[in-house]
Amino acid sequence: GGASCKTRHLDIFSGSGSVGLESLSRGARHVTFVDMSDDCCGTCERNIERCGFDTWNEGGLGTGIGDEGEPTAKAVCADAFRALRQPESVGISPDAKYDIVTLCPPYEEIVYAELLEAVANTPLVTEDTIVMVEYPVELGSMPHVIGREDGGVLVGIRNRRYGRTVSIFMDID
Repeated sequence: GGASCKTRHLDIFSGSGSVGLESLSRGARHVTFVDMSDDCCGTCERNIERCGFDTWNEGGLGTGIGDEGEPTAKAVCADAFRALRQPESVGISPDAKYDIVTLCPPYEEIVYAELLEAVANTPLVTEDTIVMVEYPVELGSMPHVIGREDGGVLVGIRNRRYGRTVSIFMDID
């Protein structure tokens, strides 16, 4: 945490932004919030401002970001699959790399195999990116290993059950 933290977090299906805002409150350098609902994006933007994260990170040598810098938090109103597969089409640089990706989708509206394939192969992840996917216990378990188009894998490292919700934590190798 703290000022030296360089963690970049991609919060997909962000809703009000609570997951990404918690990450910022614990010292993340940047969070990009993605949700396809205009209402959710508006709420997210208001929460970013109310929490005081409407600031700017300076860029330049040694910062890991371009000379122009970047906002501490950015809300993108877009489809999750499009953001993962074609980030530049929704205003996310395909050169941006994230250390953490969280996906908390509406359970009944998602094909999880497609979601895992999209996050495994997005240009926004790099080796050692941690991916957390939330899903209903009724689905059973997620695949332990998902192959990547570049020959790497997305590997499940831990499952945690919270009532009727399961969170799987995965790592890009």
